[in-house]
Amino acid sequence: MARMDVTVRGAGVFGLAVAWACARRGARVQVIDPAGVAAGASGGVVGALAPHVPEQWNEKKAFQLESLLMAEAFWADVAEVGGGDPGYARLGRVQPLADEAAVQLARARAEEASALWQGHATWEVVPASGNGWEPPSPSGWLVRDSLSARVHPRRATKALAAAVLARGGQVLTEGADAGAVVWATGWAGLAERGLGNGVKGQAAVLALDRRDAPQLFVGGVHVVPHSDGTVAVGATSERDWDDATTTDDRLDVLLTQVRAALPALGDVTVLARWAGVRPRAASRAPLLGQLADGSFIANGGFKIGFGMAPLVGEVMADLLLEGRDRIPEDFRLPGQGRGFG
Repeated sequence: MARMDVTVRGAGVFGLAVAWACARRGARVQVIDPAGVAAGASGGVVGALAPHVPEQWNEKKAFQLESLLMAEAFWADVAEVGGGDPGYARLGRVQPLADEAAVQLARARAEEASALWQGHATWEVVPASGNGWEPPSPSGWLVRDSLSARVHPRRATKALAAAVLARGGQVLTEGADAGAVVWATGWAGLAERGLGNGVKGQAAVLALDRRDAPQLFVGGVHVVPHSDGTVAVGATSERDWDDATTTDDRLDVLLTQVRAALPALGDVTVLARWAGVRPRAASRAPLLGQLADGSFIANGGFKIGFGMAPLVGEVMADLLLEGRDRIPEDFRLPGQGRGFG
């Protein structure tokens, strides 16, 4: 077997994004996951690539902005090289405003977005138009941003795996470590190292075709139209759970609430139900860098993993292949400063 430069443990979106970034630079890469591609949280159904609110700016929000702006070219390249369809589209997001205080806050955030997003995207307060795909707004006003995008998590992760293979990499269910080793093993990997835990989420796929419509954010729930003529709704956030992969009455409650808030969903048929556990680092930010044993970690993309993945891959490739450390301080392992390892 050819000598490997990089071994990635974990075939979720972070692990495959790292492998893809390394393979594009000519590195010999293998990805190993006993459960296969997209077996964990990256095999989900929602896929909302939505930004943090444009206020109280910090490194995490700046990193996310850069990654979201990279996403269109990133997923187009993945699709072209590997032949898979990640289901990406940047169609924006709409959310209702409850009252005048919410309207004023949203307008202040619009001014912040104008400065912080530097013309790459907009955050606007607009009047409700009653077009049938807007959630009812008690104030009569909505927030509409042009930065939010969608991707189909399961298809996107598999498209990344296909692109890695097309660049000469290997995607395996077993094998020995070789070269630099990157741990991207999801919530179980965080828990094993005492760096975080898992938060279960449940979501549903509905038989409604709104493929050219923006995503909605209603009562803390993402409503995301996909290019296959379905709409994904979710997800719950459950700290306590017994079974990682089963759905229950908590998803039923979520569906009831979102149907009541969004008449367009009405009695639309539920095509599929999904449950999985997402990796949440203790810091709530992704964890990137070098571990004390000399291996590396790229984990903890809780709720924002797909949005962060394009830049996570590049930053980790810089570190692995060039020794160049441009990891944000907020993403570092506990007790580590720049240049650790």
